This record gives sequence, C-alpha cells and structure tokens, in this order.
Amino acid sequence: MTEEKKKVSIALDCMGGDYAPTEIVKGAITAARTWNIKIFLVGKKSPIEEELQKYDISALDLEVVQADSIIEMGESPAKAVLKKKDSSIVVAVGLVEEGKAQAFVSAGNTGACMAASLIRLGRLTGIERPAIAALLPTLNRKPAILIDAGANAECDTKMLIQFAQMGSIFSSKVVGVENPRVGILNIGGEASKGNTLMLGAYKALKDNPGGINFVGNVEGREVFLGEVDVLVCDGFSGNVTLKVAEGVAKMLMQILRSELSHDFRNQLGAFLAKPAFKRVKKRLDYEEYGGSLLLGVNGITVIAHGGSNDSAIKNAIRVGMESVEKDVTSKIIGMCEMSAV
Repeated sequence: MTEEKKKVSIALDCMGGDYAPTEIVKGAITAARTWNIKIFLVGKKSPIEEELQKYDISALDLEVVQADSIIEMGESPAKAVLKKKDSSIVVAVGLVEEGKAQAFVSAGNTGACMAASLIRLGRLTGIERPAIAALLPTLNRKPAILIDAGANAECDTKMLIQFAQMGSIFSSKVVGVENPRVGILNIGGEASKGNTLMLGAYKALKDNPGGINFVGNVEGREVFLGEVDVLVCDGFSGNVTLKVAEGVAKMLMQILRSELSHDFRNQLGAFLAKPAFKRVKKRLDYEEYGGSLLLGVNGITVIAHGGSNDSAIKNAIRVGMESVEKDVTSKIIGMCEMSAV
C-alpha cells in the first residue's frame, strides 16, 4: 500500500464559524503540515485562495472545493440543508459520502452539520439516535466524554444505553482510557434518585451493562473531578452542562487576570507563575479539545465551537484524524451487532 493511500483525508467547511475563512484556513494549514494529511478546503474559492496566498503551502496536500452558498447560524438546519445543497456544509459532507474524504469538520451551524450528516451519511443500523460526544476537562490528565451534548433534547432509556456504549468506545479508542468508567449525570448518587428516564437507565446499566464499566450516578459537582470517564445524559442537560462549564472557565480566567494585575506585587507573582498559568489555561480552554464527535452516523463528523480560532480548528481536525485512524465507526457497528445477538 502506498503512502498516499494511507494518508487521512479531511473535508473542512471553511465558511462556518465566527472567524471564517481566515482562522479556518490557518488551522487547516497547520494541521496539514503537522500530520501530513490531505485537507479539502470547502467553500467560496476566492476568499479561501486569498487566505492561502499568505502562506507557503507548496509541500502541503490542500485542495479547494467550490461551494456557492453558506448556511448561516440562525437558519433552520433541516430546511437549509435541503434547500442549500450547494452550501459548504452539504458539499463537505458529500465528499465523505462519495469516499473522497474520510471525515467532515465544521465550526458552522451545529444543527445543519447534524442534519447533513444524517441525510447524506445515514444513521448506523441499530442506533436509535446519533449523539454529540464532547470532551470536558477534569482533574485527571485525560478529559471526560459528555454524551449527549446537545443532539437530542428528549431521550428514552434505550438511547441513553447506546450513548453509554458509544461514549465508552470513543473514550477507549480515541482518548486512550482503558476500561472507561461510565456514569449517569443525576441529581444524586443514590440509585433511587432522578426522574423516570434516569431511573430506567440506571437499572438497565446495572442489571445488564453489556461490557460497560458502569459506576453509577454522578452529581454535577463531581463532573470535573475525574470520577468518571464517560458522563451520560440527555442532550438538554448535556448542552446546559457544557455551556455552564465554558462560562465558568472563562470567568475564572478573567478573575485571575484582574486580580493578578491589581498591584505590583501581584504582577510580579503573575510573572513568576506565568508558565503555570499557561498550563492552567491549556487544560481549561476548549481550543485544546478541538471539537465534538457526532457518534451514530455512518461516517466521521466533528463539530467545532463556533468561536474556533486556528488552534481549535487544528485540534478539531486532529479529533477527526484520530477517529479515522482508530476506526471508531466500525467499532460502533461491531457494538450494535453484539447488542443484537
């Protein structure tokens, strides 16, 4: 097998996100240079090529693919995907469907990324609903997986069980956690706590874990302590948790900056502790985690933060690349087949 056949290929939506296409293209260039991968830059050719002219890309495997329209953040996802078949999101997902690319990455409209992936790639047989797997910082060196982070506001017990299975595979194969500990996000640690949905999921995972290392309920205050590696919940609770976490992290960093610049002694202390603060920022910043994987569709879809800069895009591409290399989709298909036996 030649090196070209081994090379991972990524379809990148260059028109999605607050800083498109400037930061998107910059992140793609860094990723292509770092990992020697092929990246399809999908969007309006003129602004993409204008950004490319700023860099020496002679040794990089980059290809611009024209997409005439853009799905804006405020548009209805399903309607926009069906109407704007020439949009950067739909065209990029189409490259994965056609086998030209192995993963799709976008910082654009989350709903549209999900809808396009479902319509063009399809749902995996045996999976009731795809779910978003987001990475959360913890006291451990490895992040925890929060699933579902916003794809399904309403869930049933079967969906939560599948989220636990898919999240465990992602944690094991991509994050590198051996025998991931799986917990349910709940209002208390006792088995009797929670609503009907959580009680049913707890009983199902406890009685018949199906290879899942189930450790019980997890309260909100325990989420970031590293008590579990996979945190299962409905998409409504998951998205709220994710946004709260992001807000708290930003608040803490701003408070630190304010207090450390208050007087000369604080400024001196801040200067001496600068390397430590950089490490803290790195552990808390969503840029380091890149993007969230949409699990349960027949292909690799990575949804990046709308405010992604070049570093976040680079890391979102890394998530897509590692998911391809670890063959996450096939692992989930295998899980579905085992569950059906």
